[in-house]
Amino acid sequence: MKHSFGSDNHSGVHEKILNAISKCNQEFQIAYGEDEYTKKAELLFKQLFGDESEVIFVFNGTGANVLSLFAANESFNAIICPSTAHIYVDECGAPEKITGAKLIPVKHNNGKIDLNALHSELKGFNVQHHSQIKTISISQPTEFGTLYTPDEIRKIADIAHSFGGYLHIDGARIANASASLNLQFKSFTADCGVDIVSFGGTKNGLLFGEAVVLLNKELSKNILYKRKHIGQLFSKSRFIAAQFIEYLSNNLYFDLATHSNLMAKYLAEQLLQFDQVKITRPVETNGVFAIIPPKITDQLIQEEYFYIWDESINEVRLMCSFTTTKQDIDKFIETLRKLL
Repeated sequence: MKHSFGSDNHSGVHEKILNAISKCNQEFQIAYGEDEYTKKAELLFKQLFGDESEVIFVFNGTGANVLSLFAANESFNAIICPSTAHIYVDECGAPEKITGAKLIPVKHNNGKIDLNALHSELKGFNVQHHSQIKTISISQPTEFGTLYTPDEIRKIADIAHSFGGYLHIDGARIANASASLNLQFKSFTADCGVDIVSFGGTKNGLLFGEAVVLLNKELSKNILYKRKHIGQLFSKSRFIAAQFIEYLSNNLYFDLATHSNLMAKYLAEQLLQFDQVKITRPVETNGVFAIIPPKITDQLIQEEYFYIWDESINEVRLMCSFTTTKQDIDKFIETLRKLL
């Protein structure tokens, strides 16, 4: 397949990650997270998120989100999220199926939860006929690649805690947020009152495996049993942990995310030369959203693969990854120029 702007998931695995997997394949290790690789990875996460944090490894992003929400909610609870949230749009009902809790989507501003809409849903507390609001879930970056500032996250956490609830962050691309903000993970999660984080890596160079980072001790209770309950306990855990050791060491995660962010900015700059193309969202991480003329869309997709995000306005999503080069973007721009 030619270079794809369809998703950062379309890219391959970073060579250092593959080498880390191969290296840990040369020996015997105890299974189910009792191996030395998992222990080392756990220590790395503590260095990044604080000594009070705890990390649980899972297979994939949906698994990380579902386990996070399973840890934070009972079946009679409700979870408020932006209407664009991955947990609401792209997880096939898994969060509601597994947790039993109700998802309540609300208005967003370029993917960021609208605080007025959030406040309007904070009702029905202690009324037995109503699902009890327990968790607010946001994505950092959002599904539009936009970012919350630490102050914005702290404000949402304060709202969640005001009614005895929790704040969950879907961090499928959290490395891109760290690179763009030029901040350590802890400074926009634990330090801002976030309770639990789905920590992604597959979109930024890993082969498989994600993590749930617990920042609130209350949520640790029974989480190992819940992970097993939803089929997310991997017997050979070292193959996930070895990837994270390499990923989190020597700032590899940061370097890869910085590159993909820079490529998105370069792509956006090149698109500005076309009057027929309109960039629709702030370009803050590794995605560019734009409206292009419908008459060229099908042909452009055939030559330079990407997804249509909103068919009603022909808004497309162009994702850059750690493997995207300026030459890939220049080729896309030249193809676009010819079709226009």
